Amino acid sequence: MFQKLGPWMHDHRRWVLAAWLVALVGFNALSGAVGDGFHDNFNLPNVESKRGADILKADFGGQGAGASGTIVFKADQGVNDPAVKKGMEHVFAEVAKAKGVTRVVSPYTAEGARQIAAQGPDAGKVAYANVEFPADTDQAAAGKVRDLIVGESPKIEGLQIERGGFIFAEFEAPSTEALGLAFAIVILIVAFGSVLAMGLPIGVALFGIGIGSALIVLLSNVLSVPQFATFLGAMIGLGVGIDYALLIVTRYREQLHSGHDVRESIGIAMDTAGRSVLFAGMTVVISLLGMLLMKVAFVQGLAVAASSVVLVTVLASLTLLPALLGFAGARIEVTRRRGLIAAGLIAVGLIGFGLAIDALIIAFPVAIIVLIAGIWAKPLKVEVPRKEPKPLRQTWAYRWSRVVQHRPWPVAIGSTLVLLLLAIPVLSLRLGFSDESNFPKDTSTRKAYDLLVDGFGAGFNGPLLLTAKTDGPVDQAKLDAITKAVGADPNVVFASPAQINDPKDPTAVLWTVIPKTGPQDEATTALIHRLRDGTLPSLEKQAGIDVLVTGQVAVSVDFSNLLAGRLPYFFGAVLLLSFLLLMTVFRSLLVPLKAVIMNLLSIGAAYGIVIALFQWGWLSDITGVQPAPIEPWMPMMMFAIVFGLSMDYEVFLLSRIREEWHRTGDSHRSVADGLAATAKVITAAAAIMVFVFGAFILESDRTVKLMGTGLATAILLDATIVRMLLVPATMELLGDRNWWLPGWLDRILPNVDVEGHADDSLFEDDDDQSDSDADQVLTNA
Repeated sequence: MFQKLGPWMHDHRRWVLAAWLVALVGFNALSGAVGDGFHDNFNLPNVESKRGADILKADFGGQGAGASGTIVFKADQGVNDPAVKKGMEHVFAEVAKAKGVTRVVSPYTAEGARQIAAQGPDAGKVAYANVEFPADTDQAAAGKVRDLIVGESPKIEGLQIERGGFIFAEFEAPSTEALGLAFAIVILIVAFGSVLAMGLPIGVALFGIGIGSALIVLLSNVLSVPQFATFLGAMIGLGVGIDYALLIVTRYREQLHSGHDVRESIGIAMDTAGRSVLFAGMTVVISLLGMLLMKVAFVQGLAVAASSVVLVTVLASLTLLPALLGFAGARIEVTRRRGLIAAGLIAVGLIGFGLAIDALIIAFPVAIIVLIAGIWAKPLKVEVPRKEPKPLRQTWAYRWSRVVQHRPWPVAIGSTLVLLLLAIPVLSLRLGFSDESNFPKDTSTRKAYDLLVDGFGAGFNGPLLLTAKTDGPVDQAKLDAITKAVGADPNVVFASPAQINDPKDPTAVLWTVIPKTGPQDEATTALIHRLRDGTLPSLEKQAGIDVLVTGQVAVSVDFSNLLAGRLPYFFGAVLLLSFLLLMTVFRSLLVPLKAVIMNLLSIGAAYGIVIALFQWGWLSDITGVQPAPIEPWMPMMMFAIVFGLSMDYEVFLLSRIREEWHRTGDSHRSVADGLAATAKVITAAAAIMVFVFGAFILESDRTVKLMGTGLATAILLDATIVRMLLVPATMELLGDRNWWLPGWLDRILPNVDVEGHADDSLFEDDDDQSDSDADQVLTNA
């Protein structure tokens, strides 16, 4: 199939390009017409907080069982000032009538009497109203209520009104992906010296992101997809899109240099690098879809959304890219001054857009002027001289590999120790959701959080709900005993009296518990476990009821525990599948085993750096990150993406090494040859992804910042310590044993060819002098 794919796309390139343009416009038009339905639905199984929420829905009208936000306000003249009270009651009344709102509890009612600060310097000045929504409320519906609050808020001097809770948080679209694009332009031009060779991978990535993002919007209407999924998809799509296209473009240019015509070069590139791209891309997709094993709607939606972007990007690399190469032809090797200057100006403009520096955005129109002027201005039409590539055995990568191979044991041991040292923080990993205190200080969400802390204490941002079913009336003294025992806990500020749902025909009881510490605090998690395992069991027996701890904080704790318990199964499934795939592809036992171990080392080291920065708060003055637990879905998402991407490098590098081993029979020299042939593209691809992912650390949103940092760190470690040190060192140590496979296993394994039919002329220009030069490096080393 791959032998025919490239030439077919070349021959029908106009139709292929037209089909992709129609798909880009069509999917975006459809998603715009349908709209999005982004929402977070954990869909937990039969855990305690879920059972408690079911009681709240059945017996208390859903009170506290769904999503909730707060309208927090502070009045210097006091919240009971007649003008303030009238204005705020109007806001609460309008919000209560809004579509999708199930309940509003005003501080001016008997039920909300405790929602006015009674102690401290802000006593009587700070208050809040609870706004409750169904659990499946999407961000668009909540956004309309948020806008309603803003529109109806009275303009009274001394009155401050803020919207609290994640449901009212405004998620700003990241702009720092523009920085990643700018760096990608610079890296590609520096590495390959061609504007067209730079533009094609970026163009393919943008097509993949454009269609993939539209698919995510459509999927959000049928799956539980969080709002940040589109930006996560853009981050992943930009990285892998450039990466995959770069592998194919590089192979295409090699074939042109070897004397093949355009059509033949496309065919060979697709038959070799195209196979690797398909294999690597499907590994990423399968790894992401492995998250479906978690059986949690939120995680499953995230997995399907991310994998759909990767799938579209792979499809674009295998179909759209060869068509575009057909249009470019041999001109891909030609770069004129106008193109080089325009590319540089576009990079400058992207930096200005990403950093919100308006003065730099003028570079965009200047780039257009340069391109137009270049049609007539002879100085701009001058062709930039192209530096002829060195024979592979005279490159720094070949020499580096030979140096590493000369001292394999120290390199292997030292590299492993570095990765293990970086992975040490993993031992203190704490999964959980960060709270609103991590939002930027200038957001309404953070201001609302701070007002509640000042007026009531941190625990008011995350109250616990205790509820139980009853078979008829329950002795009030026994209910009071539960209230007293819970209130006596050192981390409880307030425990409400038991609230019966129906005094005439009681079927359930409810308590509200306010902790001293905030929702993300480890002490709050400890309180939940202490209530469930220590305080309540004996009192439950006496009262004859089963008291369940629920509420949003308890749901978050149960969600984190659920995912933590299923992580080993997910990791095991991905590792086993990766081992089997690599064993089938490379017909070896040791190569896939080493790949799995080395990938675990690099991912573990990346986890360690993320934990040090985001959980421990190291370098917080620089990063702007405050210490908080690691989001419970992050390890699996990061594992799936990084493991898939690292397999990309693994397949690309090892297929070249195996290709040379088959050609020469020299297991030692083939390592250096394979590394030399792939070092430039792996280094460029990795550098691009490091900058693309790393740029997101400049975002204000903690989730985006965390994922960008984790992915950038993992790719950096994988492309440097693993690919440049551990792989050549271990390949040297094992020699021909790298490719050992028992005969009986070889006979039953299916034949999967990711190498294709390569051109044998890559090393024809390498003479004996290049080998003697490399040997001299070893002697000097």
